Amino acid sequence: MANEDLTRQLQAIQTYFEKTVECFDDADGEFAPKEGMFTVAQQIAHAAQTVEWFLEGAFRPQGFSMDFAEHEEEVRAITSLEDALAWWRTACQEALTSIAGSAPEAWDDPIRGKLMEGMPRRTILGGINDHTAHHRGALAVYARLLGREPAMPYGA
Repeated sequence: MANEDLTRQLQAIQTYFEKTVECFDDADGEFAPKEGMFTVAQQIAHAAQTVEWFLEGAFRPQGFSMDFAEHEEEVRAITSLEDALAWWRTACQEALTSIAGSAPEAWDDPIRGKLMEGMPRRTILGGINDHTAHHRGALAVYARLLGREPAMPYGA
């Protein structure tokens, strides 16, 4: 799969996600449906963190970091929608830059470590897509609980 295809996939993922969250305003960042759940901002931050996690894990010799307590602590520190969206956009841009700066055959190399072991690195795009779709759905529910209507992510 050529880098252009990976780039298009990631750009679509980013567009769909941002279309879903555009209905939120700054005050919504701290909303969570129930105590202990991620807030709107933390849902977005978690999606951003996971884009980074997939990219790092695909290229690290030891594979993916499985320190989920540390990952959660980092996400829970995010309290503003602005900060969460900035992280999301930075993570996507860094992934796009990584794709553009890599030889296409590097994406066919196998992932190391226990998670996704032996799968071609390019398969992380499917994981990123699935994960962000899951969180888009959660955020659409959050939006409706706030009386907002999220946009159809696939439309213009």
